[in-house]
Amino acid sequence: MDKHAIYSHQGLGGTSGIGHRCALILVDFVNGFVDFNQLGGPHIEAAADHTVELLAHFRAQRLPVVHTRVVFEEDGANHNIFALRVPALQKLTEHAPGSQIVPQLSPASGEWVIRKQSASAFFETGLAGWLLQRGVDTAVITGCTTSGCVRASVVDALQHNLRTIVISDCVGDRALEPHEANLFDMQQKYADVMRRDEFITQHQRLMARN
Repeated sequence: MDKHAIYSHQGLGGTSGIGHRCALILVDFVNGFVDFNQLGGPHIEAAADHTVELLAHFRAQRLPVVHTRVVFEEDGANHNIFALRVPALQKLTEHAPGSQIVPQLSPASGEWVIRKQSASAFFETGLAGWLLQRGVDTAVITGCTTSGCVRASVVDALQHNLRTIVISDCVGDRALEPHEANLFDMQQKYADVMRRDEFITQHQRLMARN
């Protein structure tokens, strides 16, 4: 029995769909996660480039947009176990080139930039309350890495009772194997996994009805 049959037999692989109001969350699309010599790879750069049109869609609809960056203090004052396990993260300080959001996704006025020290965009950041205040019921998640900070953010979005959508061609990892495995697993349990153009088309139809 293959994996699809097993998950289907157990009733997994459901969907929650697109709700009434979406927010776009761009997880850690920073230079350091694009650069192979730091923490990234070309697969992530392609995902960032593919997100440009999705970001433009959200801006055109005037929907909430959130960017996240991993930022540690230069003097190490807020280093945690995550930074201990992955020492390269310690170089992602406020003004370090590696911690800056990639130019093609540079934040616009009114878009919140979260500075975080853990994997999830939600952990101790106030993001859930910020979304609730803006009437958001659907978190649309892009970014990197698929198996790390994206997955952690997806699980937390679901745990905050948000419909959660992962845009499969707007997330990336250092290698294709963890990327593909985590997309499959998230689709089975935590999120709807959709391609960018599929999401935009469905979202435009829903917006036209309202």
